[in-house]
Amino acid sequence: MNTNIRKLLNAGVLAAGALLAASSATAQVQTHPNTGTFPIANAVEVGPNTSLVFHSGVVPGAADPDAERGTPEFYGDTYTQSISVFERTKENLENLGLTMGDVIKMTVFLVGDPALDGQMDFQGFMDAYTQYFGTEEQPNLPARSALQVAGLVGPLMFVEVEVVTARYRGDN
Repeated sequence: MNTNIRKLLNAGVLAAGALLAASSATAQVQTHPNTGTFPIANAVEVGPNTSLVFHSGVVPGAADPDAERGTPEFYGDTYTQSISVFERTKENLENLGLTMGDVIKMTVFLVGDPALDGQMDFQGFMDAYTQYFGTEEQPNLPARSALQVAGLVGPLMFVEVEVVTARYRGDN
């Protein structure tokens, strides 16, 4: 890649006020910050020499494997399930040489909790999300959508998350 183009791209990233993690910064990713205080990016732009890696949805593991399947204790509440999903996602990414800082797009599927009259527990999800994104250790924020769905693959599963990551391919 031409050195001048690289300098312009890097200047644009700095002007936007956000760099993703070191591997993503190398992967030429520019985030366009949200104008408010909500912890997501308004948009994420990916430059040349960057591969997009599309990850399958991740659902929670059992919070209490000794509990009876189909009971609220088995998977836990939305917060507990979200932590499980993010930990499983983190492990999956690490197995591919990626980090949570490489996540540029996230789609969140939330199921209504019967204990909340069938409404999704968005706050429970956000309480977990903000432990993994927009922190001092991991300041990057993906573009994100969240929606309530009728159900997931298991009874009383409340959370499934899909992510797209960016990986540097090299100067070819």
